[in-house]
Amino acid sequence: MAPLTFSFFFILISYISSSSEAGSIGINYGRIANDLPTPAKVVELLKSQGLNRVKLYDTDATVLTAFANSGMKVVVAMPNELLANAAAEQSFTDAWVQANISSYYPATQIEAIAVGNEVFVDPNNTTKFLVPAMKNVHASLVKYSLDKNIKISSPIALSALQNSFPASSGSFKTELLEPVIKPMLDFLRQTGSYLMVNAYPFFAYAANSDKISLDYALFKENPGVVDSGNGLKYTNLFDAQIDAVFAAMSAVKYDDVKIAVSETGWPSAGDSNEIGASPDNAASYNGNLVKRVLSGSGTPLKPNESLDVFLFALFNENQKTGPTSERNYGLFYPSQKKVYDIQLTAEAPPSGVGKSQVPVSGDVTTSSKGQTWCVANGGSSEKKLQNALNYACGEGGADCTPIQPGATCYDPNTLEAHASYAFNSYYQKMARASGTCYFGGTAYVVTQPPKYGNCEFPTGY
Repeated sequence: MAPLTFSFFFILISYISSSSEAGSIGINYGRIANDLPTPAKVVELLKSQGLNRVKLYDTDATVLTAFANSGMKVVVAMPNELLANAAAEQSFTDAWVQANISSYYPATQIEAIAVGNEVFVDPNNTTKFLVPAMKNVHASLVKYSLDKNIKISSPIALSALQNSFPASSGSFKTELLEPVIKPMLDFLRQTGSYLMVNAYPFFAYAANSDKISLDYALFKENPGVVDSGNGLKYTNLFDAQIDAVFAAMSAVKYDDVKIAVSETGWPSAGDSNEIGASPDNAASYNGNLVKRVLSGSGTPLKPNESLDVFLFALFNENQKTGPTSERNYGLFYPSQKKVYDIQLTAEAPPSGVGKSQVPVSGDVTTSSKGQTWCVANGGSSEKKLQNALNYACGEGGADCTPIQPGATCYDPNTLEAHASYAFNSYYQKMARASGTCYFGGTAYVVTQPPKYGNCEFPTGY
């Protein structure tokens, strides 16, 4: 592995130092079921998975009390059926905020209120109440001096778009634009908030499986799709969907408003016509999405803006109506057993995942407690990973002798395995200093010994 040139080294260092911070992963905690664990047990489950953000669909007192002093950031919701009253009277939102927000905050770290959910497709036609309700809730937050710490938004479905393909042609439905979209985006801009978007590549794939590649939908290797409008290349459907929303916002001059993905997921089971619903595909979609979010990379249209994403959902919910998939989006069964095993944080890859995907870690032994290692993010592009590997083995001064042909750590002969060894060598030589396991978002720290084949990763030099 030849050392990098000085000019390329300078460019790489500039890139590493200027890269956006990683996005965050949260999870939606729905409760339309009669067999779920207690909220207190749910808090412990989330903590055990390293998650610190959760989104609720109401302001249930037992749930909010359970999250008090937990360190978890919580998004709560005002249900659609309350929007008419919230729009009509600020006295209503004053009472609602006092009872459901200020009574729990700050012990329960409420960070945002979702006013309604997918209001534009609500059969009860609550669209006209949305923005007035948002404004009244915000005014009530101001009254109780909570507006600086708690944002107001409202999740929209992709069905709010008139056009979504190609992404560059993204536009909002004309009948929504003047009455609600523009006033809502204006409110979000004025309050420094963000647009919540529910994005489900599964729906698009299931309806167009003859035209959309499954690998494209699941973040797997594929030729990609070049947008005919802007020339950008898309390697996954999720990015294309989000950029369609960005394009629609840009078309009405609100491209400075940020986006958070309030729901996205893939079902582990479905009816015969729900093509693609399976445990393997759900694990691929959610697992690869987590890697992509934690890498800190943005979308092709907004490459420097990382995304905050809430997975849907925490549990399979047995009382949800509709097709079979509706009851099978959970990462966990109500018993708290995993439906499938994926990595949810950058710090603790789970055991039992294929070695070609994520380093498999055994139990933490006494000798490894308190130690950390640096490994490659398998969700990074091959080019970024190779550039970072070149730096680590070149100017970085990592000991890359063990990953040369015939040496002890040459097998498995994969870019991810070799990069992981090199990154860790550099990280350990730098005394595990903060920021030395980043490499432009292609690496992260783990707290259990990584295992690629029979190669042992050093913990110091």
